[in-house]
Amino acid sequence: MTFTVNPNVSVVYYSATGTVAEIAREIALWAEKAGAAVRLRRINELAPRSVIEANPRWSAHAAATVDVPVATAEDLLWADAVLMGTPTRFGNMATELKHFIDSLGGAWRRGLLADKVYSAFTASSSPHGGQESTLLALTTSFYHFGGIVVAPGYTDAHKHADGNPYGTSYCTQGGRRSIDDVTRQAARVQAERVVTMSRRLCLSNPVAPCQGEGTR
Repeated sequence: MTFTVNPNVSVVYYSATGTVAEIAREIALWAEKAGAAVRLRRINELAPRSVIEANPRWSAHAAATVDVPVATAEDLLWADAVLMGTPTRFGNMATELKHFIDSLGGAWRRGLLADKVYSAFTASSSPHGGQESTLLALTTSFYHFGGIVVAPGYTDAHKHADGNPYGTSYCTQGGRRSIDDVTRQAARVQAERVVTMSRRLCLSNPVAPCQGEGTR
């Protein structure tokens, strides 16, 4: 008789105009199809309302996602695996996500962020707009957590089409297009790999097994 672990996966993202949110939904969908219990959580806006409302795409997206739960530290504590997403901001993560990460000091000091699987995804408006440096910046924080970074690498043929071994990424060409099938497949590969590796980690650790449920 085999024992299957269904890990808890939190997909936490910041998105101003919707591209990263679209990738986050794809990742959450495929993680759930892979057997995980999934929480999809957004990061709160920090910009003044007047600034958001001055940008039609930004304000439209903010209104469309008002019902998506806002991420808290508890969403990370609940999870066996965490995928974080952010648009690029000068080759780095968005301030909003950095602010959230900076709020995790209490959980980090107690070691509650360690020994979890972490992975990252991003989007930019230009082809070389800092996608890889943004993902690497995020993984630096994961290392400080004591996390186990799981990158998609080139472990699937679809990643050769996507071309980013560090995580799912997409270029909107200045906000003119939504994510394509190549990006959807890259999100699938990343989500399935994170679920698979977190499941293996849980099964190999009888002292601290997954928080998610198991089935026989």
